[in-house]
Amino acid sequence: MPIEMPKGLPFSVDTWTPSSSKRHHFLTHAHKDHSSSIASHSFFPIYSTRLTKTLILQQYPQLDASLFLDVEVGQSFIVDDPAGAFTVTAFDANHCPGAVMFLFEGKFGNILHTGDCRLTPECLLNLPDKYVGRKGKEPRCPLDCVFLDCTFGNFSQEMPSKHSAIQQVINCIWKHPDAPTVYLTCNMLGQEEILVNVSQTFGAKIYVDKAKYAEFFTNLALIVPEILCEDPASRFHLFDGSRRLYERAEAKLMEAKATLQSEPLIVRPSAQWYACEEKFSDVENTRKKRMDEAVKDQFGVWHVCYSMHSSKEELELALQLLAPRWVVSTTPSCRAMELDYVKKHCFNSKGALNKSMWKLLDMTLETSDEFGTLVKSVSCNPVLEETLQSFSSDARQEFFKDPEDAEVKLSSPERKNELHQVETYQQSEVLEDTRVHKSASYLNNGSSGLSASVRKLYRSMNVPVPKPLPSLVDLMNSHKRTKRGINY
Repeated sequence: MPIEMPKGLPFSVDTWTPSSSKRHHFLTHAHKDHSSSIASHSFFPIYSTRLTKTLILQQYPQLDASLFLDVEVGQSFIVDDPAGAFTVTAFDANHCPGAVMFLFEGKFGNILHTGDCRLTPECLLNLPDKYVGRKGKEPRCPLDCVFLDCTFGNFSQEMPSKHSAIQQVINCIWKHPDAPTVYLTCNMLGQEEILVNVSQTFGAKIYVDKAKYAEFFTNLALIVPEILCEDPASRFHLFDGSRRLYERAEAKLMEAKATLQSEPLIVRPSAQWYACEEKFSDVENTRKKRMDEAVKDQFGVWHVCYSMHSSKEELELALQLLAPRWVVSTTPSCRAMELDYVKKHCFNSKGALNKSMWKLLDMTLETSDEFGTLVKSVSCNPVLEETLQSFSSDARQEFFKDPEDAEVKLSSPERKNELHQVETYQQSEVLEDTRVHKSASYLNNGSSGLSASVRKLYRSMNVPVPKPLPSLVDLMNSHKRTKRGINY
């Protein structure tokens, strides 16, 4: 789910809540996880591309088209606001039809919100030159903050380009000339390009069951009507790639075997099998490392790594070229602190953010100094990174209005145990580190040596708040009393 923007900003991106106080609303694309609740909690104005608006109005016919203001890719426009006007520019997000990234420039700084994206070097070339560096050379004007799609930020393998993945699908079909039916699991907005290339290569239209896939049929009729047909005799059929895929695939193969027909070909162009789904065996795990051709699984489904999101490698390269001062992940599956760029560049300097950005985060520079001290001790621990990312459980509710967005997602019991062991070790390390670094301030500030935000940090981790050391005067008086006792 998308996250709420900091409360110091006058706009929201892809979030729709009844308590929102934002004056301007931006929608990056038409996938349902980014438009959830838009029908019940929508406010004027909503900025989006014309295609995204049309797709959304098809999904939610109860919405009024007058709520939307169209934006053009590559065009800048000025938004008037009581806190000061700001400029917005939309750029192609390389994700799905109508999807864009938004660049915000104003008194609050320069912020890029990627929405969902496949942030390739070619995609970055669309951004203004001043924000994009070259190899070994930083940009003239680094972005203050990037709200980044980190969906596959934990996936370290190199993913094929979209074009390469589409060619793998076509090659797989060529290698199975006897397959009477080819089932393509391309029923998600953003996979139309695969269907178009298959249709053009083999000179055949794609059969889409209008009753089963009513919404996707409507989307295709809007975007690429020339490839559609309603004739089930067509060799190419749209197939649902989500609900009980393997069960339905096995049923299709068994049906062909029972009737002594050639097996159908079932192709799934998606990165989910490679990056997210459970490993079935060591053999299949080895197969998943093949990214240059289609791979068959134990259920008879052929997989191709077609991704609409960036891999970790692509994200790291993009961040090196953009060199932003701060990065926030918009996806709970991967926190920004897990990226090497963020570890190296966003926490080494106390002044990573300018004063205006600290104000947006509702934090003082004094607080940022304290967190700068702590970060060095915990930057390798995902559990404690999560705590710092959200600035304790209380501050998290201020930064992200949905606390669930900041939860750590653990994939296995072994991973949970591993993180628990690291957390226990790091908690004691944080405690010791804080005592050392803060001893000077304890001498002067007494019990107020720790700020409220740091005390909240300790409590959120169930760690006792360190008690202040006695003042120098108290120590000297105690020493005098001891000497008197001995002389007596």
